[in-house]
Amino acid sequence: MSGFEAMGKMLVFMGLLVVVMGLLLIFIPKLKVPFLGKLPGDIIIQRERFSFYFPIVTCIVISILLTIVLNVVIRLLGR
Repeated sequence: MSGFEAMGKMLVFMGLLVVVMGLLLIFIPKLKVPFLGKLPGDIIIQRERFSFYFPIVTCIVISILLTIVLNVVIRLLGR
């Protein structure tokens, strides 16, 4: 496989990944998952004219779930 062919495949894969992530950003808010973004440990600071929200625990949970899913997919593909 030449360098250009490998680079082309990688660009197509990255493009598909961006499309999937965009679709997730569109449709996830419509799923109405009640606990998502409201876990204990998420940082919420609200003042009179200021609010700050950082869902650190939610990010960690999503990261762990994605790691598990990707590991299962990679093992099923036999790499």
